[in-house]
Order: sequence, then C-alpha cells, then structure tokens
Amino acid sequence: MSATFEPRDPDWKARCLASFNRQPICKTLGIELTAVEPGFCEMRIPFRAELTQQHGFFHAGMVSTLADNAGGYAAYTLMPPGAEVLAVEFKVNLMAPAKGEVMIARARVVKSGRTLTICQVEVAMIDGGVEKDCALMQQTTICLLPT
Repeated sequence: MSATFEPRDPDWKARCLASFNRQPICKTLGIELTAVEPGFCEMRIPFRAELTQQHGFFHAGMVSTLADNAGGYAAYTLMPPGAEVLAVEFKVNLMAPAKGEVMIARARVVKSGRTLTICQVEVAMIDGGVEKDCALMQQTTICLLPT
C-alpha cells in the first residue's frame, strides 16, 4: 500500500533537481536520478570496479550512499520552499551481495511530518538482466528551515 502525498512547495520538482545537480558526491560516483515524484525517488548507479570491496561487489558504503540519497530526495519532495534536508538516522539491512551491472534504490516516504520524515528504501541489483533485492534501509530525515 502506497500513500499519496501532496507537496508543500509548488516548485518541488525544480528545487529537487537543482539540489541534486549541486551534489558533488553524486557527480563523483556517477549516481543518476531516474525518477522523482511526491514522496518517491529512484536513483541508479552503474557498476564500476573503483566502487567495490575485495570480493568485487559494490562496497556496503556505496549501497548506503545510494539509499541515503534516494531517501533524502523522496523526503525533500514534500518539504516547504526554502527547506533543506539532512539524514538524522538510518539503518541498513544488507540482504545479499551488491553484485551486478546496475544498483537501484527506490525510496518511499512512509510518514511526512512537519520536522521529521520517515522513508523506506529498497535497494536492488540488476545482474544479467534480472533484478534482485540486496538491501533495505529505514531512514529518518529532518526538515531544516531558514533561520
């Protein structure tokens, strides 16, 4: 069951895209923003050997980074004009090695509050044309308003 959310900012999409385009970590790692809707975000990162650990899988830090970004932008879609988003807590369950050609994170807002937003992020790998789950994240973000 997926909740329907109404953005508090009529220009939410332009604000989210502009913010994403200013993120050096996403450019450096090659993270792509592939979908953004109110309360939802999908991001992808193609496999690169430089992003792996000693067994040749995406490093857990890469899994967490992709999930954290997707969750943050899912939350950010529902924040008011002028707001900024930061993660305050997350937990990642690594369920399978992040092995394959492309890693995908799909984040959905579970609860959007005035200050805190809770997101659930599913991370999957496309390996040989087959999508396989590899991690789950539960994340809490905070809405920072200008002072």
